[in-house]
Amino acid sequence: MTPGQILAAILLALAIGFGGAWKIQDWRMGERLAVQAGLHQADLTAISNAAEAQARTEQDKRLATEQKLAIQDQQHTKELSDAQRNQARLRDRLATSDLRLSVLLAEDPASSCNVSAAPGAAGVVHAARRAQLDPAHAQRIVAITGDGDQGLIALRACQAYVLTITR
Repeated sequence: MTPGQILAAILLALAIGFGGAWKIQDWRMGERLAVQAGLHQADLTAISNAAEAQARTEQDKRLATEQKLAIQDQQHTKELSDAQRNQARLRDRLATSDLRLSVLLAEDPASSCNVSAAPGAAGVVHAARRAQLDPAHAQRIVAITGDGDQGLIALRACQAYVLTITR
């Protein structure tokens, strides 16, 4: 064998060795990339499942909150209609003179009657002077207290709404 042939054989052996090594390295890298791709896909699946579970949890919370708000709305609507019905009944009783409103008059310091104006055990004020209100004035007082009642009911409804939303 001549030195040129030996050199060609060595170069051929090196080329085959490098080619084989390259092919083996390619298989190894392909295998590693496949494993990494599988791990990456598993991570993406876990992240997707966690996001889906969180979305379901948030949706369940939202639905529960909406149900609470609907129940509270029904309760406050009933409370408001009851108050309006009671106010209408009171106005009707005042209009028919079935009921009269009166006010307790202040003690007259010039009179010699020193009986206490505080109610007794039976709830009756002894010897206190009372003045009956004109039905028109009584109607206006009932309207004012009715508006106040409605305002308080609306305020409680708003407070309950805010408490439910912020929890």
